[in-house]
Amino acid sequence: MSIKKLTLLHSNDLHGDMEEEKIDDSYVGGLSRLSGYVHKVRREEENVVYALAGDMFRGSIIDSEFKGLSTVELMNLVGPDVTCLGNHEVDYGVAHLLFLEKCATFPIVNANFYMRSPRRRLFNPEIILNVGGIKILFIGILTEAALLEIKKDTLFGTLVNIEEARDEVGRIINSYKTVDIDLTVLLTHIGFEEDKKLAAMLDPDWGVDIIIGGHTHTYITEPAVVNDILVVQAGTGSDQIGRFDLTIDMDKNCIKDYTWQCVPINDTTAPKDDVLEEVLGGYKDITDRKYNTILTRFRKPLTHPDRWAESELGNLFADILWKQLGTDFVLLGSGSIRKEVLGEAVTLQDLLEIFPFDGKVHAARIPGRVLKNAILYMCRDELFDKNHTEFYQFSSNLRLIYDYATKNIVSLALNGGPVDDNRIYTVAMQDFHYKNITKCLGVDTDSLENFERARIISTSDFDIIREYFETHASIDSRVDGRITILNAPKAD
Repeated sequence: MSIKKLTLLHSNDLHGDMEEEKIDDSYVGGLSRLSGYVHKVRREEENVVYALAGDMFRGSIIDSEFKGLSTVELMNLVGPDVTCLGNHEVDYGVAHLLFLEKCATFPIVNANFYMRSPRRRLFNPEIILNVGGIKILFIGILTEAALLEIKKDTLFGTLVNIEEARDEVGRIINSYKTVDIDLTVLLTHIGFEEDKKLAAMLDPDWGVDIIIGGHTHTYITEPAVVNDILVVQAGTGSDQIGRFDLTIDMDKNCIKDYTWQCVPINDTTAPKDDVLEEVLGGYKDITDRKYNTILTRFRKPLTHPDRWAESELGNLFADILWKQLGTDFVLLGSGSIRKEVLGEAVTLQDLLEIFPFDGKVHAARIPGRVLKNAILYMCRDELFDKNHTEFYQFSSNLRLIYDYATKNIVSLALNGGPVDDNRIYTVAMQDFHYKNITKCLGVDTDSLENFERARIISTSDFDIIREYFETHASIDSRVDGRITILNAPKAD
C-alpha cells in the first residue's frame, strides 16, 4: 500500500478581516497572523495546500477604499494555492473582478459563472494541483446570490440551483477519468446546509472526497459526513483556519484516515508575517488619514449580534431612514450591517466598515395583503435554520408578532393599528432588496403597483445615516419588541 500525508488548510468569508484584535490579554486574527500560520505549517509539514472558499472582499475600509486591489496584494503574500468565487467577489463589478484576477498570483476557479451569449465560462472551472506526487482536483461552485447582485446585467449568468451544480460537477469529473486523481475537492460558496444537500446528490462513482464551503459563516466542531463526503466550513474572518491532516491511499485514490480541527489564529498559535505587516501598514496609514474622523458618540456601544433577529443597530438604522425619508415604514436588509458592535465613539471608518453597501433607496407601493405574505415568507422555516434567507429590520412604527408553532401572523400593526389588506402602503427598501424582492421576500412583482417605475427617493442610504450621525449626539437605541417570535425553536 502506497500512503502519503497531506495537510489541507482552508478559510472562507475573510471579508477583508485584515487587522488583529486585542481580546483580553491576547491578540487574535488578522491577515498577518493568518499568513504566519500558513507559512509556519508549510515549513513544518511536507505536503501542504491552502484553499480559500470565497468572499475575500468587503468588510474593511481598506478593501473598500482600494476596491479589492489591496486585498489581492495582501492575499498574494499569504499565497493560497487555490480559491473560488464568493458572492461578494462581484461587488465591485464583473469587469473589475476580471481585472483583479489578473492581479492575483493564485488561481481562482469557478465552473458556473459565464457569459450568456456566447455561453463561455469567465474562469477556469477546475485546477489539478500536484503536491508531492498527490494529484488533487479542485472544482469551484458559486452561490446563486451572485446572480442577485448582477440581476440587471443581462450579459452574465450562473447556474442557480443544486441540481445544475451537481450536473456541472459530474461533467467536469467525467472529463478527468483518464487522469490519476488522488483527491477531489469541491470549493463552494453556497452555504453549509446546501453543501450537505449537494453532497447527498453526488454520484459516489465521481469520487468527491471533500467539500470546503462558505457563505453562511458556519462554525463547526467536526466535519459533516454525507454520502461519504466530508463537508466543512471555517466560520468567518481571520480568527481561525480549518485544518485537515489527511492520509491518502495512493493505490485506491482515496482518503485512508484524517483528522480535522478549527485552529484559532492568535499570538500563541501564529507568528506575524513581517512582510505582509509592512504592506498592510502602508494601506492602513492612507485610510486612517482619510477616514479616522469622529462622526458622533453613542450613549453606549450598540450591537447587531445576530442578522436573523431584531437588533439595536438594526432598529437605529431603520429608524434613521424612516425619519429622513418619510415613507410609511422601512424594511432594512439585516445583512447590510456587517459587524456586531458599533460605538461608543463612531468614526467615518467605523461606519464604512459596518455599513459598506452604499446604494439607492426605493419607495415601493405595496398592498397590505402582499406585505403580510412577504412577512410570512421572511419567517419561513429556513429563517430558524439561518440558511439562505433574508431578514429585515423594521422601523419603530411596524410591529410583528409571529407564531412559529402555527406558522401564522398573530398581529401586524402599523402606527398602532392593524395592517389593512386592501390599503396601499409605501415602503422604503434598499436597491439590492427591491430589485430582488421576489427572491428576498417572495413577492410577485405583478402584485406591486408600478414596480418598474418605483420612485428612487435617495441615491445613497449611507449618506442618510452619515448625515444623521454628524448632526446628532448622544445617540441610543434598544431592542423594543418590533419583531416577536412566539414558540421559536431553540438553537442547537
